Amino acid sequence: MRRNYQPGDEVQVYVSKTDPDSEHHGKGGTSKDVLQDNLGDETGRELDSYSYRIETDSEEIDIWFRHRDLVPVSQ
Repeated sequence: MRRNYQPGDEVQVYVSKTDPDSEHHGKGGTSKDVLQDNLGDETGRELDSYSYRIETDSEEIDIWFRHRDLVPVSQ
């Protein structure tokens, strides 16, 4: 089972071209902040409860990305 990302995990934004935040698709960085809410209770998928802020080499992206919007970066 997949786990939620922790601060410091390397991730990449993976959203569709039609997503309002598609300008960030493909950006890689570090999970900076983690927020947990109750969306997972509503959907039945625990990982839906997690959102993350990402810090790249040049900026901290001021958007909260859901777990489904990120993929792990292989090291």
